[in-house]
Amino acid sequence: MFGMSQESYLLLDAVVTIIGLIFLITKFKVHPFIALIIAAGFLGLTSGMPVDKIIKAFQDGFGGVLGFVGIILALGTMLGKMMAESGGADQIAQTLIRAFGKEKVQWAMMFAAFLVGIPLFFEIGFVLLIPLVFIVARRTGVSLIKIGIPLLAGLSAVHGLVPPHPGPLLAIGVFGADIGKTILYGLIVALPTAIIAGPIFGTFIAKYIPGNPSQELVDQLAREPESKNLPSFSITLITVLLPVFLMLLKTFADVALPDGHAIRNWMDMIGHPITALLLALLLSLYTFGHRQGIHSKQILKLLDASLAPTAAIILIIGAGGGFKQMLVTSGVGDVIGHMAVNAQINPILLAWLVAAVIRVATGSATVATITGAGIVVPVVGMIPGVNRELLVLATGAGSLVLSHVNDAGFWLVKQYFNMTVAETFKTWTAMETILSVVALIFIMLLSLVV
Repeated sequence: MFGMSQESYLLLDAVVTIIGLIFLITKFKVHPFIALIIAAGFLGLTSGMPVDKIIKAFQDGFGGVLGFVGIILALGTMLGKMMAESGGADQIAQTLIRAFGKEKVQWAMMFAAFLVGIPLFFEIGFVLLIPLVFIVARRTGVSLIKIGIPLLAGLSAVHGLVPPHPGPLLAIGVFGADIGKTILYGLIVALPTAIIAGPIFGTFIAKYIPGNPSQELVDQLAREPESKNLPSFSITLITVLLPVFLMLLKTFADVALPDGHAIRNWMDMIGHPITALLLALLLSLYTFGHRQGIHSKQILKLLDASLAPTAAIILIIGAGGGFKQMLVTSGVGDVIGHMAVNAQINPILLAWLVAAVIRVATGSATVATITGAGIVVPVVGMIPGVNRELLVLATGAGSLVLSHVNDAGFWLVKQYFNMTVAETFKTWTAMETILSVVALIFIMLLSLVV
């Protein structure tokens, strides 16, 4: 077509479609859910797919993603809401602060965010923990930025790299990776990455931008908790980390026991993300609910309220799954995969680069993860020995890079920390970029031994 080979045309078609998707989201401010549907339909029509297969491909991709991720998001959000309302996150933060002391309070905030952030969306974890940043800064006299950047790094690292967050979970489904191994590798990569981008970078940048919180926010957020009856540290930790423990246990059972073994079959069911999160949620209804004096009717209201903010996220993820399926069904994914093989680009580096470009252009880590995974997935079947779990992590790492003015998180941090746009670039944007690049380095090193 147009004097080009079929492969060249499909590649050009994909480039034009992705650029169009970026323009719809960034220039014309079209909601990502609608933009992804339009882009998927355009790609299907222009790539020469039969008309009757275009809608079916999108539906299959949409349903295939939400059949798993939608359930996970709902259960994880409910668990996060129970932890927030009970004061469990406060307990984790306060315990770590007491353990580390005033001199190393930035390390305590990073570890608190790292733990609390495992079952929570970044935005939820941010809103949940930001009062602690103001309280600790007021009590200790330590710079707001020195405390805040480690907290942001801890939340962002687990958000991009560790299931059950939606980005890594979605990439796991696309690449066919093992969730237990991904959690294990994700934690191995995320912790040192968060340390470098958090306490180490935060201590450095705070010398130049100490931070000056608005008095209105301090008055509103830096209040002492009304209830002193917080869940114990051990109970909170057990509840929050139960799903991670069960999923890791499933992986160990798969390694240690033969296929078809009764115990392995049971562990496969118990360690499945849906079952693991459901069990943790049921436990939280007691540990964070009834045990803390929250009545059944109030718990029901809390769980209902927790689901509303996730509606847009779920729809975007579903539409992204439909767009990904269109890339695969149209043959675009195979063309890109063959190009990567012929160019001998390391597939881990390719996954990071693709996700990073889309992240910079759209400002959405979710869109970057969905689209990046869809583009790179054909490489898995073409290059023997590619570690699928590390592809998941590389895509997640790329989706974190260079947050700027087209990212809602950029403005969230700017407003709460009362910074100028330039100061936000020097702190938040720099921290996110350090996270992304350092994570890629650790992933490449890990690829040498796994």
